[in-house]
Amino acid sequence: MKPVSYLRARSVEEAAAAHGGRAEARYLGGGTNLVDLMKLGVERPEVLVDISRLPLDQVEERPDGSVWAGATVRNSDLAAHPLIRERHPLLSQAVLSGASGQLRNTATTGGNLLQRTRCAYFQDLSKPCNKRVPGSGCAALEGVNHDHAVLGHSPHCVATNPSDLSVALSALDAVVELAGPGGGRSVPVTEFHRLPGDRPDLDTVIRPGELITGVVLPPAPPGAVSHYRKVRERASYSFALASVAAVLHVADGEIRHVAVAFGGLAHRPWRARRTEAALLGTRPSPEALTQAVRAELDEAVPLRDNAYKVSLAQDLATQVLGSLAASG
Repeated sequence: MKPVSYLRARSVEEAAAAHGGRAEARYLGGGTNLVDLMKLGVERPEVLVDISRLPLDQVEERPDGSVWAGATVRNSDLAAHPLIRERHPLLSQAVLSGASGQLRNTATTGGNLLQRTRCAYFQDLSKPCNKRVPGSGCAALEGVNHDHAVLGHSPHCVATNPSDLSVALSALDAVVELAGPGGGRSVPVTEFHRLPGDRPDLDTVIRPGELITGVVLPPAPPGAVSHYRKVRERASYSFALASVAAVLHVADGEIRHVAVAFGGLAHRPWRARRTEAALLGTRPSPEALTQAVRAELDEAVPLRDNAYKVSLAQDLATQVLGSLAASG
């Protein structure tokens, strides 16, 4: 048994001070990912700072029309909240597509953003993994990689981000609020997660000792419609092979606003900027949608076993955008 010190923080300031940016310290929210990794031996913290009782468990409307969701809001509560269901339905759809009801009742908003990859080699201590042990190699490169990345990967890591919530937040241009030993700051969610490069052990831009305090959702564009769709190997409790979050506003037959994000394809939620640029100001014909999505996925570099993801994501995004254009 490895001894672990435990502290239940009473304030954000107390939590940050107790963590102190130490490599051996971890924040504990719902624990649905961290505790699993501790059982596997992937995570071996010496200090656990419990933040589950901090006053960060509310969803609130702000004066400017944005919506703030606290870091400790349970996934089930976030998906069911009237403000989320009415203004950002794709976020509710994304959360409900993840995990099981039991896990959603425990998992938190902040913890969902900080999920580690579900790559089997990351979770297997007998295999090399640069994310777990920097410099040890990437077993997935020549191993079983049918569900790994096709965009933005590097020779050091081909793992994918498992979070459905993060994909939806990316399409919604959400902002992550952080607090830590150095004070507070805000980071656009599209810049929060990292590509692996030569440091795949760093999943996000979060600094040592920082914790997520909440997420801000800006007001939805007037008249916009949105949807989240996920393809997986079984109907429930499974991570995305590919997913799409899309927001679309069509007025007078012309696309006035579009945001598209892919999940299951990269080390982070993948915002499809090329697709958006190709569609903005155009008429959403089937041909235009197909070509715009292809402009993004032409950048894909499939591995030995996952070229199917490119055509899967192509069809998925084209169908979602076409459906939104018709409904809008």
